[in-house]
Amino acid sequence: MTTDQVLIGVGLILVLAVGSQVLAGRLRIPALILLLPVGFAAGALIDDVDPERLLGAAFSPLVSLAVAVILYDAGLGLDLARLKGHTRRVVVRLIWIGVLITWLLGTLLAAPLLGMSRRAAIMIGAILVVSGPTVVGPLLSFVRPKDRLQHILIWEGSLIDPVGGVLGALVFHAVVASSGHHLGSGTVQFLASVGIGAAGGAVGAALLWLLFRVLRLGEVLGTTAQLAVVIGVAALCDVLRDDTGLIAAVVMGLAVANLPGMGAPARRPFFETLVSLILGLLFISISATVTPHSLRHVWLPALGLAAFLVLVVRPLVAAVSTLGTDLTRGERGFIGWMAPRGIVAAATASTFSTGLVAKGIGGASKILPATFVVIVATVTLYGLTASPVARRLGVVRPSRSRPLLVGGAPWVVDLGVALKAAGLEVLMWAGEEEQRDRIRRAGIELAPGELLGAATGGAAELEGITAVYFLTAEDDFNALAAVLLRGSVEGTVHRLNAPADSHGVVAPFIGGEVLFGPDLTWPAFSRRYEEGAAVLGQPAGDVVRPGSNPLFFVRRDGRLDPVTAGSTPLPRPGDTVVLLTPGERAGENPPDSRA
Repeated sequence: MTTDQVLIGVGLILVLAVGSQVLAGRLRIPALILLLPVGFAAGALIDDVDPERLLGAAFSPLVSLAVAVILYDAGLGLDLARLKGHTRRVVVRLIWIGVLITWLLGTLLAAPLLGMSRRAAIMIGAILVVSGPTVVGPLLSFVRPKDRLQHILIWEGSLIDPVGGVLGALVFHAVVASSGHHLGSGTVQFLASVGIGAAGGAVGAALLWLLFRVLRLGEVLGTTAQLAVVIGVAALCDVLRDDTGLIAAVVMGLAVANLPGMGAPARRPFFETLVSLILGLLFISISATVTPHSLRHVWLPALGLAAFLVLVVRPLVAAVSTLGTDLTRGERGFIGWMAPRGIVAAATASTFSTGLVAKGIGGASKILPATFVVIVATVTLYGLTASPVARRLGVVRPSRSRPLLVGGAPWVVDLGVALKAAGLEVLMWAGEEEQRDRIRRAGIELAPGELLGAATGGAAELEGITAVYFLTAEDDFNALAAVLLRGSVEGTVHRLNAPADSHGVVAPFIGGEVLFGPDLTWPAFSRRYEEGAAVLGQPAGDVVRPGSNPLFFVRRDGRLDPVTAGSTPLPRPGDTVVLLTPGERAGENPPDSRA
């Protein structure tokens, strides 16, 4: 290809990838629903976007390294503390039982349905065992299932991808080495691959610890160093044994997220942006390699295979994996309706089908187009039906706001009580044990002590939290934590304003969403509370006591609108307004407001 053709091809792939994601965001649908058909159409109409022409032999290893980066990012979001009890049991079963059942049943149906040889059927059966966080995660963000369900499905997707990648590599080599009679010692080879991947992950984690703790790299250099270590270790593992770099990547991500003292730089948004870009590029590129001619005799049988996987195999896997656990019938049903195929299936199909075709394996040319059809069918089906199915099964988190109040002063606790009385699911966090005891006595759910540390450190998102309000006496803490937490919650992050005469180092100079206006600072709340003011809620249509300040409006549908320095929401019929009102609180002595 000429230089101009390469430039046009690379530019088009990038524009199509990002453009599809932007359009999907505007349409409020999962981006994968657009990426695959857009890539297929581009490959059919424009020769310059064919990645095999653009990159040649480099395409397959680059795909493998890109997937390793994706899985490292997925590992960063896996908190081992949440994998316990029945959740752990279900995840473990979904991995090993799910892989075996899906592989076996997929193989048995693929051979007669697609008209391929037994060896090619074994290969596509192994390819289709994977799901992946890159397809499950975006779908779950639309569905908003209950926390336990979200944890189970994200863990399954993150762990089954490297297992499926290694299984695909082992099956590929066994199929190529066999003459159709015997597939060799697969168990020993699988354990060897897992050992190499785990060892590589341990070496990578040690290197990252050295970079973070000994060299103490800053955020920018530390983040690029993570990327270099992940790609370097994954490449070395793949040289030793195919696709073991995927296991190493997940192990490194898990280590950084869970080992104490790693001290990873807080640049998670960089990886999220990189993963989003990589996903778009990979799906456009891989789907561009599927030609209309290759689909001509495959698409209908492949749709039948997809239907079998969705309607028979996955419900069976879910039923076996959740047997004897405390999951509800609705939770079991939703697990049985969530197994989209994603980038690892596309990558392994693209990589292995070419080699099998070169070896003359019967029906190998159908592996990639059939996998493409299964990916498109499952992503589209689950993308369009997951939300109504989750609602029907009763496993969706309440649509009402779920605020996190940070602070434990008496007026903050009373604010939490007022919001809870208005029908909201309130979560609170405080640093001092006396404040935490006050929150418990008020009957409000207390966030775990490590919650804010994990979120501000970039290692986790505040799942299910719709807004965060920093209401502590430390203005600098409020300001800095608000800056760090933006992007880690579904909604907004607000803080109290610093007083005009504040001696804070950063609070007076940081912008952002300021609560309640410039005059209602922490000292102002403390002073008024000592004078007998109270925080209470009342219907928005009732008469407001003179001297009261509106703080929040709880809408009839459960949404929470705060009063900010820039705007005061207008009351509507059926709303509840939470006020700071003057006057004595019945039966109470003025508390020590700093406690």
